[in-house]
Amino acid sequence: MRIKKGDNVKVLAGKDIGKTGEVLETSPKDNTVVVKGVNINKRHVKPRKQGEEGGIIPVESHMDVSKVAVVCPKCGKATKVGYEVVDGKKVRVCKKCGAKLK
Repeated sequence: MRIKKGDNVKVLAGKDIGKTGEVLETSPKDNTVVVKGVNINKRHVKPRKQGEEGGIIPVESHMDVSKVAVVCPKCGKATKVGYEVVDGKKVRVCKKCGAKLK
C-alpha cells in the first residue's frame, strides 16, 4: 500500500469528492483507509454505565484506497507515489515534482 498513516490525501470519488484530510488508519489486508473528516456515518450508542449518556455520534468510516490520492507537500497537488533508492533506502517520491514524501 502506497498510502501511509499521517499522509494528507485528496478524495477522488464518492460523496466527499474534492475534500482533503489526514489518514488516521490504514488496513492493507482490506485495502482501505480512514480519513479525518471524510466518509462520516452516524453511530447509535447505548449508555453502558450508570450516568453515561447514549446518543448518535458521527464516526469516520473506512473507504477504499483507490478513491484517494496523496497530496504532495511541495507542489500541493494530488499525485501518484513513486519510489527511489537513496543511500540504500527505499524512499517515496511525488511523481509530478520529484519531492520526497514523509
